Amino acid sequence: MPPPFVTVAAYAPHGVGMLGAGIVSEVFDARGGDLPRFDFALCTDRPGNVRTDVGLPLVVEHGLDRLATADLVIALPWAEFRTPPGPAVLDALTAAHARGALVAAHCVGAFALAAAGLLAGRRATTHWRFAGLLAERHPDVTVEPDALYVDQGPIVTGAGAAAGFDLCLHLLRREYGATTANAIARDLVLPSHRDGGQAQYLATPVPEDSRDERLTDVLAWARENLHEPLPVAELARRALMSRRSFARRFAASTGTTPHAWLLSLRLGRAEELLETTDLPVEEVARAVGFGSAAVLRAQFVRRRGVPPRSYRRSFTRAPTP
Repeated sequence: MPPPFVTVAAYAPHGVGMLGAGIVSEVFDARGGDLPRFDFALCTDRPGNVRTDVGLPLVVEHGLDRLATADLVIALPWAEFRTPPGPAVLDALTAAHARGALVAAHCVGAFALAAAGLLAGRRATTHWRFAGLLAERHPDVTVEPDALYVDQGPIVTGAGAAAGFDLCLHLLRREYGATTANAIARDLVLPSHRDGGQAQYLATPVPEDSRDERLTDVLAWARENLHEPLPVAELARRALMSRRSFARRFAASTGTTPHAWLLSLRLGRAEELLETTDLPVEEVARAVGFGSAAVLRAQFVRRRGVPPRSYRRSFTRAPTP
């Protein structure tokens, strides 16, 4: 397995989205402790002041040469996305992919990857508002307008606006594991993972209405008791609701079903235990409420694409000297 990315270069053209630039800068910022230390840089066609989409100047010190050496290259969204970047940028994106770099984009940054030909024959997403335009301009791309992000191996695209966080955290989870992604998400006060589409469904959310204390308390109790079966009837009883009322209130508050919420929570906890402990897979399965290693394996393969033991091997790394 190749080592995870360390050097990160984000392309910021004139008109770059201030939110997009802020997202990648925050996620790949220098942090202490055991968290990865990224070599992050914004780069542009000509270093200097770059105009942002809100009119404020952004000082970008690096040129396109940073794209030639980065492990992860990100095309940021920009205001004039309907006009493709210049040949030098497209060549740099193509060369990055050809040499094996991980190439990503979120929001309308996907238009740059499409213009470079990197999305041809692949699935991709972008901001839902411009998904139709991307599909019209690039019929060789299968556009998924409802996805928060689409992972196609060496090419990953994300949805619009704040979904840039989802894209970056997914890349961290994929390359560094759930423990690292969760730690950085906590530092940013973000949910570590969101399922569903651009409707912003949360995988392990809390109710949006903080006044619904009964539901909040039940979800907190469920997190602490994942080893239990946790049927919906039991959760509803603890919330002092009928099963139907509980399911309706749960969906209204979290955007998903109790079953999907619990499944995502259990898989996330299983990832952490596989990464950070030597517990046998059978014990991990029991600790998160799957009951047996066979059930855990089936869910892991279906949702994560690899069996638990392979996942554990992938994220058992030698200590950094």
